[in-house]
Amino acid sequence: MTTQKGQYEHDKIGMKPSAILLISCPDSKGEVATIADFVFRHNGNILHADEHADEESGLFLMRVEFDAKDFAIDLADFGKHFAPVAAKFQMKWRLAQSSQRPRTIVFVSKYDHCLVDLLYRHQCGELACDIPLIISNHADNQPLADFYKLPYAVVPVTGDNKQQSEQKIQDLIDRHRPDFMVLARYMQILSNEFVKRYPQRIINIHHSFLPAFVGARPYHQAFERGVKIIGATSHYVTEVLDDGPIIEQDVVRVSHRDTVEDLIRKGRDLEKVVLSRAVRWHVENRVLVYGNKTVVF
Repeated sequence: MTTQKGQYEHDKIGMKPSAILLISCPDSKGEVATIADFVFRHNGNILHADEHADEESGLFLMRVEFDAKDFAIDLADFGKHFAPVAAKFQMKWRLAQSSQRPRTIVFVSKYDHCLVDLLYRHQCGELACDIPLIISNHADNQPLADFYKLPYAVVPVTGDNKQQSEQKIQDLIDRHRPDFMVLARYMQILSNEFVKRYPQRIINIHHSFLPAFVGARPYHQAFERGVKIIGATSHYVTEVLDDGPIIEQDVVRVSHRDTVEDLIRKGRDLEKVVLSRAVRWHVENRVLVYGNKTVVF
């Protein structure tokens, strides 16, 4: 019998190793043709190409995934060869490889629904990343980490020890060296100093359809306003609370018959799915940030 993880790995056997080029630059003529020609001239074959021109900002954004199996350039030297193209169009760019598995540390407090969903999807192969550590300010989810055989560090946070706790967290990050971090309903506000160290590398799930109902107890706020739709939002963390670039959102309809508890129950289903989508798209190098917006290809 084939397990889900085994089936996923089987499906991936026939996939070609690919390189992913992410680009942002001022919008001008010839960018797409020049990039396609560069890949072609170096014996690459484009598998996927997506672009977006933002008229308001005059910015061009593009994601190009190409077969790197027979590429004539060592990907380690890609920048040296691509530099003339980048300079001509004033490009900011980044090259990733499909074979690379980014490392992520997951933060959680007591609520476990987002963590459960992430760990299940990770185990069955949907999230192509490595999880070297789970950090929590409570011990409640230790059994879940044990079940998935993942290290779990408890760093208690109180009003009196926030600075010391954050330093302990920083020490753990320095030791495990994640490429990005996920706040899976981690109910603590990180300091501005901490957030500034990891721009566009901390993904959060907020239990409302931002920008509505920021801060604490959004379901209670929504109930008090008698809303007809509630939502969940996954976004990159910035120094401004619940204001970072949005990666993914979803909504569900509610009615006057729903209690606060009903809103919380329905919202949890949204939260876990929205967060997992955002993490997957980040892992697959599908997200480009510009200003306080994102393009998800």
